[in-house]
Amino acid sequence: MNYFKQTKLSVCFWAVAVSAAGQGIPEQLRCEHLDRPLGIDNASPRLSWIMNDSRQGAVQKACRILVGTDSTDVVRGKGDMWDSRKTVSGDMLFSYRGTLLLPFTKYYWNVHIWDQYDRETTSEVTSFETGMMEIIQWQGAWISDQHDIHYKPAPYFRKTFTVKRKIKHARAYISAGGLYELYLNGKKAGNHRLDPVFTRFDRRNLYVTYDVTRHLQQGGNAIGVLLGNGWYNHQSIATWNFDRAPWRARPTFCLDLRITYTDGSTEVISTGPDWKTSGGSLVFNSIYTGEHYDARLEQRGWNTALFDDAKWEKVTLRAAPSQNIVSQQMYPIRNVEKIAAVNFKKLNDTTYLYDFGRNIAGVCELRMAGKAGTRIRLKHAEKIDAAGRADQSNIDVYYYPPDHTDPFQTDIYILSGKGEDVFMPKFNYKGFRYVEVTSPIALKRDQLTACFMHSDVPAVGFLQTSHPLIGKIWQATNNAYLSNLMGYPTDCPQREKNGWTGDGHLAIETALYNFDALTVYEKWLADHRDEQQPNGVLPDIIPTGGWGYGIHNGVDWTSTIAIIPWEIYLFYGDNKLLADCYENIKRYVDYITLNSPSGLTSWARGDWVPVKSKSSLELTSSCYYYADALILAKTAGIFEVQEDYDRYMALAEKIKNAINHKYLNKETGIYAAGTQTELSVPLMWGIVPDELKEKVAQNLAKSVKKENFHPDVGVLGCKAILNALSENGQAETAYLLATQKTFPSWGWWIANGATTLYENWDINATHDISLNHIMFGEIGAWFYKGLAGIHPDETAPGFANIKLKPQFVNGLHDFSATFQSVRGTIESKWKQEKNLTYYTVVIPANATADLYLPPKVRPAKATVNDEPVRLKIDAAGCYPLQAGSYKIELTAN
Repeated sequence: MNYFKQTKLSVCFWAVAVSAAGQGIPEQLRCEHLDRPLGIDNASPRLSWIMNDSRQGAVQKACRILVGTDSTDVVRGKGDMWDSRKTVSGDMLFSYRGTLLLPFTKYYWNVHIWDQYDRETTSEVTSFETGMMEIIQWQGAWISDQHDIHYKPAPYFRKTFTVKRKIKHARAYISAGGLYELYLNGKKAGNHRLDPVFTRFDRRNLYVTYDVTRHLQQGGNAIGVLLGNGWYNHQSIATWNFDRAPWRARPTFCLDLRITYTDGSTEVISTGPDWKTSGGSLVFNSIYTGEHYDARLEQRGWNTALFDDAKWEKVTLRAAPSQNIVSQQMYPIRNVEKIAAVNFKKLNDTTYLYDFGRNIAGVCELRMAGKAGTRIRLKHAEKIDAAGRADQSNIDVYYYPPDHTDPFQTDIYILSGKGEDVFMPKFNYKGFRYVEVTSPIALKRDQLTACFMHSDVPAVGFLQTSHPLIGKIWQATNNAYLSNLMGYPTDCPQREKNGWTGDGHLAIETALYNFDALTVYEKWLADHRDEQQPNGVLPDIIPTGGWGYGIHNGVDWTSTIAIIPWEIYLFYGDNKLLADCYENIKRYVDYITLNSPSGLTSWARGDWVPVKSKSSLELTSSCYYYADALILAKTAGIFEVQEDYDRYMALAEKIKNAINHKYLNKETGIYAAGTQTELSVPLMWGIVPDELKEKVAQNLAKSVKKENFHPDVGVLGCKAILNALSENGQAETAYLLATQKTFPSWGWWIANGATTLYENWDINATHDISLNHIMFGEIGAWFYKGLAGIHPDETAPGFANIKLKPQFVNGLHDFSATFQSVRGTIESKWKQEKNLTYYTVVIPANATADLYLPPKVRPAKATVNDEPVRLKIDAAGCYPLQAGSYKIELTAN
């Protein structure tokens, strides 16, 4: 079989005609990239929308934003807070520029737009609601119980109050050092898990806002709060020293319950010395290991008004963990999916194994009844041993327990003896596929259910293909990504749960092509700013209790500070994160420059977990140094800081020249020793001189072919290799590399039962063998780029203009990618039948595209709306397309 066979093609275009009825409506209105958010702290919140219009060439010519305190007025075209007036602009993202927003206030807004025919359409009215806005608005005190960091039982808190007037609405604002669950009159507020999300507690604390109107009642009411340790009071000992974090203390919280009555008055119920506290049934909790729950100790009704709390104790007042308490504005962690066991086996009289068929992050829900005091153990693992028992040997290696009372990834539940008990951990999650349950009581399959937990980010990318392996790799990549998204991106959900910076930026494009994850990354980059030292240095893991400021926390890992804000800008057209991080990126690049006068650096971790090759540390790390400097220069250009633009563009050129001078053999087109990583990383980051790109790419393709189309790369090479090939004339090689089924490959994992991505190409490795890692996950983005050809355009970010470069590779019958961009739905799909290829592309309203067809393709004829038209091709071989739905027929000459 000739893998590199090239076919001459000709092209026939036609377009789908659509009705103009109901077109041009602004939809999907968002504030701070969220739908109707509560607790907004930003004084100039971002307002955005899309234009729903499938007509060919649909364009927004102008817009008008109205913001007001009365929804009826906004409907009538009046905004007492802000009326932007008709603004000639195609932008669909604006920052609020009206009258000063007040705290605790609901604002209504809509948008009017004018299309290419100057016809006006208006959106429905939506809203956002401000929160504290400033720390001085808090009325509550920070409270805790009287125990120290070593005390294991979790503290419960309660307060009663009376409502005598008719309630209009009520909001609860709560922040905690640690984790919490909030209850009103016995009902949990919201469906979030693990709030507040992990931050550097001594530098920034998050608060969450809840609409609790329906939870309150006339007469007696009760507030209940249960606190968990989380990362605030880490009682389990592992490599990363969170037990010695500078913020460590007994969990604490602050709450304001703000009730607005129909007569216009307001009452605030706050935490203070009049609250009471007690222990209870949650006798131990660790975010890292598990929970121990003794149902015999339950104080039923503890969070209701009629409960007798005479034996409860006084609370202790505490200082706030930090003086920076801000709103948690992001998609929350939830139990997103419940999963039934696909296999259930009794191993012996007291041991049962549940197989949920998928590797996930989350917890289990257990339902069972039995004698009071009966002890149940739930041991979670990713794999089983030869005897069919849960095997944790690949994930417990960094855990150093002082005794056997806190087993790794194991929950312990003691039955109440009062009918059916229901247990689900509140302040913990695990990475697992299998659960081994030890119980003296016989169990059935349906008594244990797995709950897939992660930040509940909406899916925005979808693939369909005739190649089943591609679908399985894509699903495994997404499962691994979501398993490692808990308010910040992590490396693995079991062994570490750390926010490794390298894993974060290596997977950023996979994240953004598949999920609307901006809010998570804005939070995580705030963590970066909290952790950055004055000299610019960042740690390997973020957040951290101090671990990670070593000798390897260099540019190939901590370039997150530049790469992620840049990718957010490309995908969303939103430069706020770049603006927030601009000075931090400068300090970071300046630190590297201070220590790298030659333009080369070895401050890095290197190409982690390669198959067998060893690549130059200085080469790959200097490539990331170049990327950081170039991003900084481009960002300076965006913000019109000419001095910085000139300085850092010159620095980027110096770094590129230093790399090429030392490592590039211009005669052979080989970098360093010519490993796949050493060839692909300079190609992907644009370091290779234009006249040598083809030669270097050919050498990379030869290296891949020599390995029988298998990768020999670590994480840096894995990020680069598919892109380096497909973007430099070697798409066929990239496709063959991506779809191998034998070792080493993504398909080899799938062939061996993987439902997530692994940490090591070698499934029999003795170390670095987590079975749920995202660091090899770039392939999840490459499907959109390398096959569908969907790329952002940095000159028109947010997919205002789309770079379309589809690759119709041999051996793939059909492929379809749909991406819900901030401009609307982009679709790129194709089907190959004998000598014909049918290509369909959808460009959303108010966007354009530059279509680059594969080499040796020319249009034979074209029609738009059934009318013949001559398509124009520019000097770069690009076919400019307006918004609309196109079908392209490719025929072989």
